[in-house]
Amino acid sequence: MKHALAAALLVSLFVAPSPADKEKDVVKSVQRTGDGSQVCGLGKEFHAGRRKELMNRLEEGYVVVRGLPTPRSNEEFTQDKVFWYLTGIESPDAALVLDVKKKKEILFLPKASRMWETWNGERWDVEDDWVKKLSGFKDVRPSEELVEELDDILKKRAIVWVHLQPHTALSDSYDTAIKFVNERERDPLDGRVSREETLKNHLEERFGVEVRDCTPVVNDMRRVKTPEEVDAMRRAARAGAIALAEAMRAAEPGVGEWELDALMSHVHIREGADGPAYAAIVGSGANSCVLHYLDSSRTMRKGEILLIDYGPEVDHYVTDITRTWPVDGKFSKRMKELYEAVLEAQKAGIAAVAPGKTLAEVNAACDKVLRDKGMMGMRSHGACHYIGMEVHDPGDTFAPMEPGVVFTIEPGLYDRKLGIGVRIEDVIVCTEDGAEVISAAVPKELEEVEALMKEPGILELLEKHGE
Repeated sequence: MKHALAAALLVSLFVAPSPADKEKDVVKSVQRTGDGSQVCGLGKEFHAGRRKELMNRLEEGYVVVRGLPTPRSNEEFTQDKVFWYLTGIESPDAALVLDVKKKKEILFLPKASRMWETWNGERWDVEDDWVKKLSGFKDVRPSEELVEELDDILKKRAIVWVHLQPHTALSDSYDTAIKFVNERERDPLDGRVSREETLKNHLEERFGVEVRDCTPVVNDMRRVKTPEEVDAMRRAARAGAIALAEAMRAAEPGVGEWELDALMSHVHIREGADGPAYAAIVGSGANSCVLHYLDSSRTMRKGEILLIDYGPEVDHYVTDITRTWPVDGKFSKRMKELYEAVLEAQKAGIAAVAPGKTLAEVNAACDKVLRDKGMMGMRSHGACHYIGMEVHDPGDTFAPMEPGVVFTIEPGLYDRKLGIGVRIEDVIVCTEDGAEVISAAVPKELEEVEALMKEPGILELLEKHGE
């Protein structure tokens, strides 16, 4: 009991809100109620607004979007991002049909099942009297009637819109999903197409309708975040920053990469995360030069660099933060040289952010610093990508920014001969005045990093208490 209390005290001490949180009016609470009751995403008004915007942009036809089914594995259900974006419903076996011209919305949910809920807990179903009030849908029907309804409304060979980009859920992003689906389809011993492509084929074959892809429209809507979305991303950034700061305190020679992976995951969940935005990259020594190193299997040693790129998902929105620091708390001459170059490049990128600019221009500002220093030969990736519901959110790199566009700036240099990889990454919101760095709660100035590493961390103090 003594050890358990000590552990609880330490966690409370070292994941307290940072001073940066007090400087801004940051929404700190997660959407969950804390009493186990159901929530509708970011609120019924937000999701109704997304449906209205989609219908206004499409102008004609019907939209058909299916949520994900009950998972086959023994894991918690997570919803398809696009279905959630349009409904806020985190429950399996649901579907949505929109009549674009009439602005009519039909939500399809499974029938009540005492057996299902006995084993799995609450599921949104047509018998739940709270569904309409919570979600804002006035017309809610059994999922079993979806095909019958489509039979009725598609008699006139109407245009049907579907989202053809492969679905994504927790720890997922469109680029990896597309690659997976394409490789599976090309596999001569598999050949399956995506769930979305299958829906398109069935709609064409069964109803003889013209099926169009609404992915470009939805992606364009998602590129500019609403205030509700930015607040969710602030919550995710706060959780990620607190966890990274604790990893800085805990890192030292003899600590395993896996220990920091686990420590950060714990802090994420404590701060309200639904899970990881992506698998943790915790690379020490030569592993710091592996861009997507995921093993977390090595013990850190004195004189090495440590690169951690890890962030959580909170309320369906993610963060993506990277920091780099020396395992033993002191930068060597070469580490410092690379670190200062990367930090200068990132600051140049942040300074270049403004409405009307593009991600390509921000990336060019980062590259100019590295090129002027003669270091472009150690650059292995671009410096920017969109972020939102996915860690790599869809969007046009050459589209002019406007307030509400959110992306990361992450220049990096990798000296593979010496095993020194340096990357610094933050989440940026384009504002009317330039850039807001919403992941700034974890330090990146060299002296601040060294100072933070001198503070006692959870792992160190637990060891002293015999945990």
